[in-house]
Amino acid sequence: MTAVTTSNPTAARDRVPSAPKRSRGLPSVKKIALIGGAYLIALIFITPYLEMFLTALRPVNETSDPTIIPKHLQWSNFTSVFSGSSSFGTNMRITLEVACGATLLVLLVALPAAYYTARKKFRGRKAFLLLVLVTQMFQPTAMVVGIYGEMRDLGGINSVWALVIVDAGFNLAFAVWILSAYFAAIPVELEQAAMIDGASRFGAFRRVTIPLAMPGIVTALIFTFIAAWNEFIVALTLTTSPDKAPLSVAVDNYIGQYTVDYGHLFASTVIATIPVIVLFGLIERKVVDGLTAGSIK
Repeated sequence: MTAVTTSNPTAARDRVPSAPKRSRGLPSVKKIALIGGAYLIALIFITPYLEMFLTALRPVNETSDPTIIPKHLQWSNFTSVFSGSSSFGTNMRITLEVACGATLLVLLVALPAAYYTARKKFRGRKAFLLLVLVTQMFQPTAMVVGIYGEMRDLGGINSVWALVIVDAGFNLAFAVWILSAYFAAIPVELEQAAMIDGASRFGAFRRVTIPLAMPGIVTALIFTFIAAWNEFIVALTLTTSPDKAPLSVAVDNYIGQYTVDYGHLFASTVIATIPVIVLFGLIERKVVDGLTAGSIK
């Protein structure tokens, strides 16, 4: 007579060791130190902007007061920059035209140049990339005399297109460099598969490569836009009329020879930073993806 043994699933489950439960106690000292350090660094970076905003609200008679927060808040500084004989609204429109135009021109030129450099192993490729990198060493201040003479001969003084061309020229090298590295990281087999399915070279580039390279494209876009938005030396040289100048030059007009209009100076500066902050906030995730691309293998 044989004995039949049956397994007990309940007993087997009971013998399985359970995972240790996490204790929900206080955070560790290391975590507290990291969080505190992060907030401290953020506060250091935010403090100048808070001081700028509070100074924009400070009345003229409280300019020399040692207090951090003004006793009376003068909100009219943010509205009076647009009223009267001021052309601040026109200056903001010109800055938008210059920044958007320079960014569009850079992308139109940098995309095919970077793509060709990444996909074709032509003779002198390394020298070309090195030349592109070397051009970043030249600052507008060192060439401002030559730029002024050339634009004067071309009739570009007090014109938006002159600022667009110059700003695009100084930001083109960075865009080509970062996009070339990003295109090189995308497998060429993806484009070949698309062309086997009937797509042309341009179709594969438009439908496959550009969507995959979008973080890098957005990174080049935001850096070019910010550089063109904040450019001052060339704009000051190529514009002689207040109503033809961008924001960076218009803000400087509040600094006189003997007096400084701090209220309107900081109010206009706060207004000038808002579009850049909004744009960066909208595409911040893409920028982070583009800067960290290739860091994980």
